[in-house]
Amino acid sequence: MKPNAIFAVLACACGLSAQVATQANSTYQTGEGRKQVAAGLADPARDEKQKPRELVEAMGLERGMSVADVGTGIGYMLPFLSRAAGRSGHVFAEDIFDDFLASAKQVAENQKLNNVTFVKGTETDPNLPEGQLDRVLVLDVYHHFDYPDKMLAAIRKSLKPDGKLVIVEYYKTQEAMPNGRAMTHIRLNKPDVIKEIEGNHFRLVSEREHVPGSQYMLILAKN
Repeated sequence: MKPNAIFAVLACACGLSAQVATQANSTYQTGEGRKQVAAGLADPARDEKQKPRELVEAMGLERGMSVADVGTGIGYMLPFLSRAAGRSGHVFAEDIFDDFLASAKQVAENQKLNNVTFVKGTETDPNLPEGQLDRVLVLDVYHHFDYPDKMLAAIRKSLKPDGKLVIVEYYKTQEAMPNGRAMTHIRLNKPDVIKEIEGNHFRLVSEREHVPGSQYMLILAKN
C-alpha cells in the first residue's frame, strides 16, 4: 500500500478530518489581521446591510429564550440578541480569539447588557452548555468552520429538543461579496451547505434570502 493510502486509512480510523477553511481563516491568524477584520465588523453602515433587527425577528428569538452567538467577533449582534431575549433570557457570546472576546465584553459593558455570558470556544467545539439553548446563531461564520462536522455535533448537543440552528451565510457567487471575493472565500454554495448540515443530524425547517444577492438564512432543527 502506498504511503498516502496508508495515511488516508489511518486518518479515517482515527476519526480525523481535514481543515477545510484555511483560506477563509488566513487573515485571522495574526493580531494585526484580526484588527483589520474588526474594523470592518464595526462599520457604522453595517446595520443597513446586515439588517440585525430583521434577522432577530426572523430567527424567532423571544423574551425568556437562551441564544448563542457563535463566532461573536467584536459582539456586533449582542445588543440585538440581548434586548430580544430580555431580562429573563440569556445570551452566550462565543469566540475562539481572546482579542475578539475582549472587544465583545466591552460592547456588553458599555451598553449594560447584563444577560450575556462569554465563552471561549475551540476550532472543534464552541463549549456551549448542553441542552440549554433555544437558538444558536451562526452569522457570517459557517464558512470559517475548519471542522464543520465536529462543530455541528457540538452545537446540536447544546440545543434543547425543539431548539433551532440559524445560519446566515454568503452565497458563493461573484456578486455576493465585493470584488468577487466570495468565489474564493466561501467554501460552499447554499445547496451544499444544506446538504452538509443535514448530513450532520439536522433538518431544514425554512430558508429565505436575507440580503438580496448577498446572503441567505437557513433555520434547521435537530433530527
